[in-house]
Formats: sequence, C-alpha cells, structure tokens
Amino acid sequence: MSTKPFIAARVEEFLDRRIEDAFRALGWREQVIAYTGYGSGDFLRVMARVKLVPQWSRSQLGRVTKEFVKRRGWRSFLTAPCVRARVTITVGDRTVTATTDRGGYLDHRIVDHQLATGWQQVVVQSSKSTPAACDVLVIDEDARYGLISDIDDTVLTTWLPRPMIAAWNSFVRDESNRQSIPGMARFYHRYLNAHPGAPMFYLSTGAWNTYDFLKRFLGQHNYPKGPLLLTDWGPTNTGWFRSGMEHKRTSLLRLAAEFPRVTWLLVGDDGQHDPEIYAEFAHSHPTHVAAVAIRQLSPAEQVLAHGTNMPLEEAEQLAGTDTIWVEAPDGRGLVAQLRTALGGTAG
Repeated sequence: MSTKPFIAARVEEFLDRRIEDAFRALGWREQVIAYTGYGSGDFLRVMARVKLVPQWSRSQLGRVTKEFVKRRGWRSFLTAPCVRARVTITVGDRTVTATTDRGGYLDHRIVDHQLATGWQQVVVQSSKSTPAACDVLVIDEDARYGLISDIDDTVLTTWLPRPMIAAWNSFVRDESNRQSIPGMARFYHRYLNAHPGAPMFYLSTGAWNTYDFLKRFLGQHNYPKGPLLLTDWGPTNTGWFRSGMEHKRTSLLRLAAEFPRVTWLLVGDDGQHDPEIYAEFAHSHPTHVAAVAIRQLSPAEQVLAHGTNMPLEEAEQLAGTDTIWVEAPDGRGLVAQLRTALGGTAG
C-alpha cells in the first residue's frame, strides 16, 4: 500500500506553494495567527497558523478595510498559507523549533514546560514574522470536572448544515447579526463556578478560518474563555475532505487520554450528530462523562438542519443507563434539568 498522501492533498500543497511564491514576489509578509492552546503540568499543545498578508494591511486604510471585510466573513477563507514553514516557540526561557503543515498550521506538543497553572502565554515566530503571543490554558492536576461544548446551533445560531444559509452566514452576513442561544453563557458560567478550576473547551466542525469571528462572538456574549478545537476543511492524506464527525470523535478521545482524571459535561444540539457522537463516547468512556446536555432545536431549525442522525432515545440507550442525559431548548432549561439530575452541582 502506498504511503503517499491522497492526490488531492498533493495537489493542494502544490497549488499552495505556487500561490505562496507568487505573493512573496509581490512583497507580502509572513504573519503568525495565534490560536488558543492548552496543557497540563506534563505538556503543552501550542496551535497557530503562519500565512502571508499584504504590506498595505499595515496602513490605516488597510486596517479599516481589513476590519470591514473580516466581519463579512469571506476574507478569512482567502489565505496564502506558508507551507512547511519553520517556526520557533518560546516557553519561558526555553525555545523549541517546529514546522507548519502543508496548510500553514502549527500543532505542536511541548513537554517539561515549567509553566504555572492557569492562563499563560507562549510566543510563536516564523523566520520573517513579528512575534505572536499565544494563550495557553494550563489545567490544574486537581481538576476533576470539565465542560466541552459544540458551537453551531449550541451557543450560536447558524443553521450550518444547509449549504445556502451556511454560505450566506459565513461569507456575506455581518457577524453582529448572529444570535446567541438564550441562557447558554449563564449555564456554562454556573457549571464552571460550581467546579472551580474546571476547564472549558469548544469543539466544533467549523474551519480554523472562522477562529477570529468565533473568539470575538464568544467574548461579546460573555461565554467562558477556553480553547477552540476546530478543523481544516481541505483534503486529508486519505480523502477529499475531512470528516467533521471524525474530528469530534478524535478530539474527545484525545482529551480523555490527556486528562484521564477529568469527567466532562458534554453539551451539543440535536440538529446533527452530537447525540450520536456523545453517546458513543459515553458508552466507551463512561467514567469520563458526568452528563450529556442536548439543546433541542425548534421545528424550523430542525428542518434547516435536516434533522438529527440518531433519535435521542436511541442515543441515550447507547450511552448506557448510568449516563445522565438532559434535553431542553435553551440554557435556562438545561440548568434546571441538570441541577436536578446532578443534585444541585450545576450551580
């Protein structure tokens, strides 16, 4: 069997290299886009992306234009990644080197970092960029509870699975028109306050290109700060497109392995695959799941989302009788049901 990447991945890398060469010839410069990482006392996972940006973006007019089109969404998908770029990561007084992948993404694991628990920063820099500070959440070894949340139709309304609406929301519509799901931010804060030191993760099938928008949206609507685990929509080494379901499954398994003492509250919606994915994880890792909270979409949202892939009753059966499973149309309802189910530990 061939070990070469799938042909689409090789074509993508070839084209990205040609695009990179062309824009470098036009004087574009390297820039590091910082993503939020995480870790424990044993390791750090540092994530970022290196891409090329035009020189005019430094001017006042360039910054105003950049801000306007960025909020329309489409510009974030027009990028010139720096393929296989060498970068340095500075953690305290230690510096390590790493290399971006064919899409310009950096996902690097560092051990023996000596950083204290809580929110910290590391510095990522390519050979021709200015330094970029990347936030990292160092989770306390004593943490026993955590929260993992979907994003689309769980914390904000997107109707993402319907292609035309998804395209309109992602590429045209101003981000200020997106709506937060009522009560969800308060629900998350109450749960985290009930478990001091509990980490918050946002797990989505959305593209890394939407990171800036999602980070601003979560901040504007007072959602707890936490790492975003997104994905790249491009070809993989084995196929034309990445699987969103597989991304979620893999991420859950990775977090379970990295934080074996943490029991997670899993929050999603019934519009697509969250019940199925969470049920499978609860069935295979019952000691890692405190409860599953599913936001129920309205009938109109269900039509736009093409309905759930697995009935909630079947998902609950797959999860097992010991898994707490609550459902409600908003955060307020989930708080009420979860408080009853967990004996008041939801806050």
